[in-house]
Amino acid sequence: MPTPSTPLFSLLVVPDDQPPVLAGTTYEARARALARQVQWHFDRPTTEEETIARIKDAEAVLNIRSSVRFTRKVLAACPKLQVLSIWGTGVDHVDLAAASELGITVCNTPGYGAPYVAEHALALALAVSRQIVLNDQRIRRGEWTRGFIDELYNKTLGVVGTGAIGQRMIQLGRGIGMKVAAWTLHPSPERAAQYGVEFLSLEELMRTSDVVSLHLALSPETQGLIGRQQLAMMKPTAILVNTSRGAVVDEAALLEALQQKRIAGAGLDVFETEPLPLGNAFTRLDNVVLSPHAGGMAYNGTMRGLEMSVENLEAFAAGRPICVVAARRRR
Repeated sequence: MPTPSTPLFSLLVVPDDQPPVLAGTTYEARARALARQVQWHFDRPTTEEETIARIKDAEAVLNIRSSVRFTRKVLAACPKLQVLSIWGTGVDHVDLAAASELGITVCNTPGYGAPYVAEHALALALAVSRQIVLNDQRIRRGEWTRGFIDELYNKTLGVVGTGAIGQRMIQLGRGIGMKVAAWTLHPSPERAAQYGVEFLSLEELMRTSDVVSLHLALSPETQGLIGRQQLAMMKPTAILVNTSRGAVVDEAALLEALQQKRIAGAGLDVFETEPLPLGNAFTRLDNVVLSPHAGGMAYNGTMRGLEMSVENLEAFAAGRPICVVAARRRR
């Protein structure tokens, strides 16, 4: 969509470009051209009051980080807000019901990062099973250990969640010779045939998988889905990979399982609190590979996602909103 010749909004706010990802790209200029006034913040608000102070007069908001919460209180304090464009697929940080009631259109950028997040999940599984990080550290210390490492070939991959990312993960697992099973909130024979997998109960998947990879949107149905009971079902040789949302897993239960070596390891790209606080207990474990919510940060995918987030604002202003997840244009 071409850059508009005249501004479409009075005030556009980017409340949270930290670390900067949109600034400095070609899409920054397109975003700035959308409004007569633009406020760009290079840190993250940490309270509802800080968020309100930044966006209370905005007609349009372009949100970068999911750590910023758009609660009912925040949205209700923004009477001029017409559209909230989210960079990313997940919208669990937005009160969609409140947005709908208040007439605020919420748009996201679905599907742009699916291949890249799935690659990252596979990379984490391989890094844990092949002890890549641990052996790298040993070599840097002058050690040369030759202990056994685990292979994924001919093992079972359990994919939890079969949206765009989960579907790609199924393909990647099969591509390296793994047997693949899946679980979804909405199984059907048609979907099983389409994806080429067998849908199992969550209990059976947890018991039989050598790698459990999570690809779920965070919702009331999925929050805490993988808890102490589910972790206890896993093989002691199994690996858990999470590139979805931290709150899908009971982190305290996972930490305990890893500390007690009741599962072999974990590859974690997401956490309940982000950024992960300094000294967090996960950082002291040698059977965990950690990543800073970077699964979707491949350059090409990131650029496409940023472009979509700006396109959403352009389309809304033109009266043809796209990628809408809540509400409609305020009358």
